[in-house]
Amino acid sequence: MTSTPRIPRRAELAQFLRTRRARVRPAEVGLPAGTRRRTPGLRREEVARLADVGVSWYTWLEQGRDIHVSEPLLERLARALRLTPTERAHLFELAHGRPAARPAIAPARVSEALQRVIDDYPFPALVSTRRWDVLAWNAPAVVLYGDFGLLPPERRNGLWSLFMNPDRRARMPGWEADARRAVAGFRLDAARAADRTEFDALVEELASVSPEFARFWGEHDVVERPEGLKVIDHPDLGVIEFEHVALMHSEPDGHQLRVTLYSPRPGTSTTRARKLFRHVTR
Repeated sequence: MTSTPRIPRRAELAQFLRTRRARVRPAEVGLPAGTRRRTPGLRREEVARLADVGVSWYTWLEQGRDIHVSEPLLERLARALRLTPTERAHLFELAHGRPAARPAIAPARVSEALQRVIDDYPFPALVSTRRWDVLAWNAPAVVLYGDFGLLPPERRNGLWSLFMNPDRRARMPGWEADARRAVAGFRLDAARAADRTEFDALVEELASVSPEFARFWGEHDVVERPEGLKVIDHPDLGVIEFEHVALMHSEPDGHQLRVTLYSPRPGTSTTRARKLFRHVTR
């Protein structure tokens, strides 16, 4: 059995650009179809004009030459060739050998499929951005944290809620330790962001209204938080321990979201959690 020979990255990039160029119809980008086109799709000079790059430079790129390709140029090519989010990421990986930064603007909502999945989950589930802005939640999460839908979008943020929601804080017997870990995790997420402008804006605003947050942030701790334990002291049911895991999910538009699932520990916590959520679960 023979294996398929590996294509050099630049040669694969050249082939990818040629196939994407052939796929775009001139009318889709506002160009006349004409009657003298020998091949389907756009001509090289048309792609170069749409992307605001030199024709020679684009020709060399399609020929697989080892030339410098900046991120702004790749972004313009992606728009000119009408690439999908997945194709855009692939373009960056071929050109630079690493993934492209995710689009900076977060979606306003999650896909219907993801919302159905968390709605069917019997315990609290949240979907948030890398900046911890909460985009979706299920009915048990409303019981545990309150209805995010009643808050303005700019206040549907997990870090803001942790410090500024007194009801949530009152139910967390280990609030200070949990808050320190949360701040350390947020700092790590901010450091990994391609554009941390929105992270810094949240930090500045929160530090101006919460001396405790400002103090924790000034300690410069960092920690990975893929899973953990959350302890809730419910006024009627008593202490409930929830284990939680965070899973990354890619939406169809290319954004990566964090899906956090909470599950009560076996025994007393499970019994109390089922009582807590019995009116909202199926």
